[in-house]
Amino acid sequence: MEEPLSPTVAKRLIREGLGSGEVRFTRHALEEMKKDGLEEIDCVNVLRGGAVGPGELANGSWRYPVRTPRVTVIVAFRSEAKLAVVTAWREKPR
Repeated sequence: MEEPLSPTVAKRLIREGLGSGEVRFTRHALEEMKKDGLEEIDCVNVLRGGAVGPGELANGSWRYPVRTPRVTVIVAFRSEAKLAVVTAWREKPR
């Protein structure tokens, strides 16, 4: 898999990962989610319906933001079939 992926390709791979159950949450993601009162199902729902942004290279891997007006989830692909939720947060009201 050659990265960075386009948002369209990233969205397709996210949907495939959700369908196969190949979504993992890093320890950091779980800690950050807890701080903002987010559950895994909240993040899965964002991954299903959110808008995928362009990839950004951070800490040696490409990361893709998936956003809704209320929550942002950052994912990284471990392979075409596996993705990891790296972090997530609740958006602050403006």
